[in-house]
Amino acid sequence: MAYAGRRLSIPVAVFVPETTTERAKSLIRREGAEVFVHGASWQEANEHALEAVDAETAFIHPFDDPLLWTGHATIIDEVVRAAIPFDTVVLSVGGGGLLAGVAEGLARNGLQGIPIIAAETEGAASLAASVKAGKLTELPAITSIATSLGARKVCQRAFEITQTRPVDCVVVDDRVAVDACMRFLDDHRVVVEPACGAALAVAYTHADRLARYERILIVVCGGATAPVAQLQAWQAS
Repeated sequence: MAYAGRRLSIPVAVFVPETTTERAKSLIRREGAEVFVHGASWQEANEHALEAVDAETAFIHPFDDPLLWTGHATIIDEVVRAAIPFDTVVLSVGGGGLLAGVAEGLARNGLQGIPIIAAETEGAASLAASVKAGKLTELPAITSIATSLGARKVCQRAFEITQTRPVDCVVVDDRVAVDACMRFLDDHRVVVEPACGAALAVAYTHADRLARYERILIVVCGGATAPVAQLQAWQAS
């Protein structure tokens, strides 16, 4: 969002919770946006952002917005245009925006029957909790280090998708997610954060969940909040 604002010469204010890393805040400021830190969770920061909205400003939700889903859906459009076959999609879930977008992309390409494997970390698994309860459920708190997945409740659309489409929830612990990040760094020389590591961990440590598939599409998302030194510190702790 900060990057888009800079490119369009539109001032941007980004509201983040206290759990946001200094690196993430620094990267946002580097793009010229103003950063406001408020509350212990994304929900509290979001409420503070809504209070700041007036007639001169537009509020952009980080995951619960059809325009964002349409943007995420282009991931599938690009894969289809490249003629890359796949029979399942693995992705990380925080608030559910990426899940909603990928589901939209599959549907508009006639691939709505392809299963989605939704990965979360323990302590941030609000989608898995909702699926288990059979209703949209809010976690009491976020305890995972994968703060990018730190939505205590997923968007309604994400939960609805689990009720109408083939979605398999996988929950991994933080250490497994961090180990997956380090292994991905070794394999591909790309640094990602634990939020992304949750999806990678499905391939690296939960291969049994993928045994029935032949061509697996993994959405590798997010690397802004965790430099290598931080990943190493988490791995050592």
